[in-house]
Amino acid sequence: MSMTRIAILISGRGSNMIALADAVDGGRIPNAEVTLVISDHAQAAGLERAKERGLKTTVIERGDRSREAHEREIVAALQEQRVDIVCLAGYMRLLSSFFINAYRNRILNIHPSLLPAFPGLDAQRQALEQGAKWTGCTVHFVDETLDGGPIIAQRKVPILHDDSEEGLSARILEQEHQLYAEAVALVIEENYGMGKSTKAG
Repeated sequence: MSMTRIAILISGRGSNMIALADAVDGGRIPNAEVTLVISDHAQAAGLERAKERGLKTTVIERGDRSREAHEREIVAALQEQRVDIVCLAGYMRLLSSFFINAYRNRILNIHPSLLPAFPGLDAQRQALEQGAKWTGCTVHFVDETLDGGPIIAQRKVPILHDDSEEGLSARILEQEHQLYAEAVALVIEENYGMGKSTKAG
């Protein structure tokens, strides 16, 4: 069986990136390898963590370019590494139709809520402000809608009566690290929508 080649896009500390790399190394994501870590910020803490793990890294900053020009460089880097699956791990940019079409049904994201509840930024704060009893995390395919692509897997996290945003976020993050790896393994095992010969137009 050929290895599934995974790229991870980050903008910050990259904790979900490390969790995915650990899952690959530990065999919880079988028949896979992390072939590239891309950051849109040169100072992202996750870059150093990736290098410490021996992962190939590159920085592709947007600068004053258009979003499509920036993404064309990213897609070219992905294609050069023959990437099969793209995992967003704290990547803080919305993707254009160009990027999504290049890797349709092969871009995954993790979000700290039980989608479709609480999409967008500050999902944990949204849950607390709404008085929700439960929240959690969701792994989904990325499409043109904000946090609205097809759901792959979810995990519930109870909201405690005295919860703070920081405490809730930390407990959700623990579950994210487990769920993301399970969802990626499921996508690879079931070959969900993965046409490995797809190229960008």
